[in-house]
Amino acid sequence: MSKLVIIESPGKLKSIQKYLGSDYTVMASKGHVRDLPKSKIGVDIENGYEPKYIEMSDKKELIKQLRTAAANSDIVYLATDPDREGEAISWHLAQLLALDMNSPLRVCFNEITKSGVEAGMKNPKKIDMSLVDAQQARRVLDRIVGYKLSPFLWKKVRRGLSAGRVQSVALKLVVDREREIESFVSEEYWTIDAKLFKQRNILAKFYGNAQGEKMAVSNENQATDIVNAVDGKPFTVNAIKKGVRKKQPLPPFITSTLQQEAARRLNFTGLRTMRIAQQLYEGVDVPGVGMTGLITYMRTDSLRVANEARISAEKYIRSAYGEKYLPKKPRIYKSKNDAQDAHEAIRPTLIDKDPEALKNALTAEQYKLYKLIWERFIASQMENCLQDTVSVDIIAGDYMFKASGYTVKFDGFTALYDDIKENDDEGEVSLPELSEGDVLKCKSVTPNQHFTQPPARYNEATLTKALEENGIGRPSTYAPIISNIVQRDYIEKEKKYFKPTQLGMVVTDLIAEYFKKIVDVKFTAGMEQSLDKIGEGEIGWVETVDRFYKDFAVSIKKAEDSMNGVKVKVPETETDEVCENCGRKMVIKTGRFGKFLACPGYPECKTTKPMPAEKITQPCPKCGAELVRRVSKKTGKKFYGCTKFPTCDFAAPGLPSGETCKECGSFIILGLRGRKFCMNASCSTRQKSKK
Repeated sequence: MSKLVIIESPGKLKSIQKYLGSDYTVMASKGHVRDLPKSKIGVDIENGYEPKYIEMSDKKELIKQLRTAAANSDIVYLATDPDREGEAISWHLAQLLALDMNSPLRVCFNEITKSGVEAGMKNPKKIDMSLVDAQQARRVLDRIVGYKLSPFLWKKVRRGLSAGRVQSVALKLVVDREREIESFVSEEYWTIDAKLFKQRNILAKFYGNAQGEKMAVSNENQATDIVNAVDGKPFTVNAIKKGVRKKQPLPPFITSTLQQEAARRLNFTGLRTMRIAQQLYEGVDVPGVGMTGLITYMRTDSLRVANEARISAEKYIRSAYGEKYLPKKPRIYKSKNDAQDAHEAIRPTLIDKDPEALKNALTAEQYKLYKLIWERFIASQMENCLQDTVSVDIIAGDYMFKASGYTVKFDGFTALYDDIKENDDEGEVSLPELSEGDVLKCKSVTPNQHFTQPPARYNEATLTKALEENGIGRPSTYAPIISNIVQRDYIEKEKKYFKPTQLGMVVTDLIAEYFKKIVDVKFTAGMEQSLDKIGEGEIGWVETVDRFYKDFAVSIKKAEDSMNGVKVKVPETETDEVCENCGRKMVIKTGRFGKFLACPGYPECKTTKPMPAEKITQPCPKCGAELVRRVSKKTGKKFYGCTKFPTCDFAAPGLPSGETCKECGSFIILGLRGRKFCMNASCSTRQKSKK
């Protein structure tokens, strides 16, 4: 019998074809094959919100090929990605290819390995229409909001703007944080450090009075009084408290935590992380193994781990580290209540293949992400780290100081994966052996002035965490949400942190005033829960959309009536650049190719200029002239170019280091985190660095 398997991504073709063999033909849909039309809303609101799907224009030829292949096959299996979106793609394919919806034609591969593919093929099932309905509900809701709210913004703010059901609430998180920072009132406080000595230096921090009551020091006079009061007094060890602290390993990654940790440790954006993870899931050519997927499906919020994987991890840990590094009971991590448990946590598929064993088969960025995933998973199955802790109360006159420290009793999982967080205890060091009654030598007592700091702006990791914690979006949407509001010029990056633009603040304020539910965190999270219930078959999708739309339509009508004839002006950032035609100070505007300078006297004065290029102290390595940092109009990417262009054509994606390549003689430039590489893409050193 001829058998056709249709998968979603062409990246998996070789791997899956190898595992299925010559009895099967494997083809890829390359994502969605049908969607709502771009030119109109495509949803019949008056007739049960029926979506009007059309064949995607760039998939016409592919659809024709799939129809021919399906017609010539005895059995057709739909093996799109194992999630809500993948289920919908399978349903669309079944509709286009006139397949029997009641037959078990849907197969899922949690991992692209021989066992994973065989397991999927052994358990075909019907298309899950509840999951399809959940995806349709999301698509229809997003289309309604986009097509009703965006034109409102065009009329009231600026043409070309967009609003989204989920992106708008994500933007409001960034705007609210910025306003919180702006309104923050800093308060003064003081700390007092005593530098003591017995065998080695001991840092003791002021705590309170001698009776152990904590005291706040809010000004210099208080701090000076305490310093004077302990001057010349003996610093005596009053009490010693010893203990053992257990540090448990973090669970294996889910989508959100992978994006957060990759942002924190590797400086990867969410989109970059998911792109690389997709490559690792789809398959890599491993010497001695062939094409195989290296991680399980990367869009998941479940912490479940298959027993076989746990047993394999135990075997590896026992072999590499010894029996004492295994916990007495297997670790089982509990997922959140609203987690979808269709998939495992993100883990390696070839558990016995450590990152070094696969390094030559991976690109540099694949290796970094695989190493992160592999180490996190193995560590999650290891024994606790044990620390001997000591806390010392030290009395000087009428006041108490405290010193604390620890030593590692047993390294446990930290032998492999150090999970130090940004808010881990600081200043804890090993202390010398102390006894109650010991008098310590005082080398200095220093008062230090501080001011309370506002909350930090969101970065890629913390905004992803905020979206997850607030129930905004789902694992597959975190990265696109953030990318979308950056591309729309609603937020911008400033030293890796997100800051709302004036446009982003105006749009947020307007939506918050007239469409409160759209930017309400609890409402958006509740809608996500409703979509989950649709996917579980508990509620209907049409009723859910209807409840939302009736209220939303009223808000649209009220907003249009209230703002009839009113247009909101976006504040413009004034610069020191003077218009050469009329003398006004020019302002920063944003166009299709990025930011530029424009005269505020438009339309009387239509003068525009490109943004001044950022001058660089490093000279051009080709001619010695000044370098500037520019932005490509075509790609939007930053690059360094010579000010003598076109006389000198030097341009590079990184800052020149002043060195030349020993292999080809081209210039060495600086990349991410100062890594040096040859700017000649054909150089053999560049080819080696990919491995």
